[in-house]
Amino acid sequence: MPTPRPRMTLVLTENWTMTGGRCDVGALVRWAREAEDAGFDSVMLSEHVVLGPDSGAGGPMPNPREYALPGNQPPDTPWPSSVVLLSAMAAVTERVRLAAAAVIAPLRHPLLLAKELATLDLLSGGRLVVLPTVSWSEDEYAALQVPFARRGRLLDEHLAAWEALWRPGPATFEGTHYRFRDVWLEPKPHREGGPALWFGGSTLHDAVLRRLVRYGHGFNPLGRPAPGELEKLRAAMAEAGRDMSDLEMVGGTRAVFPDATSVASLERALEAVPEQMEQGFTTFCVKPSQFTDDPDGVGDFCREVMRRVERLTG
Repeated sequence: MPTPRPRMTLVLTENWTMTGGRCDVGALVRWAREAEDAGFDSVMLSEHVVLGPDSGAGGPMPNPREYALPGNQPPDTPWPSSVVLLSAMAAVTERVRLAAAAVIAPLRHPLLLAKELATLDLLSGGRLVVLPTVSWSEDEYAALQVPFARRGRLLDEHLAAWEALWRPGPATFEGTHYRFRDVWLEPKPHREGGPALWFGGSTLHDAVLRRLVRYGHGFNPLGRPAPGELEKLRAAMAEAGRDMSDLEMVGGTRAVFPDATSVASLERALEAVPEQMEQGFTTFCVKPSQFTDDPDGVGDFCREVMRRVERLTG
């Protein structure tokens, strides 16, 4: 059986070095269309609602093209609404999937968020993928008056509530933090049961594993899984009567920067793709600003990625 062609995902957040630090949402929408034209499978956006002092407490990242980590981004870093921006991308594309990564569910009420996600999934014809998470900023939770210590339990109730709301008929939910009875959430998502859900994080801790096995359609670790994590996931899936083939395995590229001001080598970053494919990964994230500073060259960059991946994987 031939090896499946890898699916490439263009990460469209944290590309501020290409837009002079501004939030050029028009450019992001254009890049989504250019990614689709080049043959990319999906585009990805992450989010924050607000940031406070703790977002920059650890100091800046060595190279501004790095992926942002907790504590290394200034509080004025621009984070547009991923749901709104993905809606604009849905309007100018036809095929590419729309990945709402790092949706910080506990910062909203599940009725509101379930409605927004259902509408976006319907608008895009079922192309929405959602990665619900709890995130890391205590200041962000404090600003929205949501208890940071309960964020994991809040997310669990979101997931259970969404499952009820996206089924036919009226929904009733009795949780510790959220309750509603006999409500209709209409229109339903395009995809039966709701958008595909991915889960991931820096480690495969028990809560992520539980959510992944119960609700997950994809596993998106941040970086490479630690030794033994894939075996742990495989065993948990089997115990639940599920197969690993049920999960889309989302890998990525890791840029190596020669210094604090230069872009990384795309060729070197893509060398990790075949090795990850051998581990079962099928989808790979790449952030353009790690490899180019040209905001007008994203289409060419995407085509070059596809050419190189084709050569690497046959």
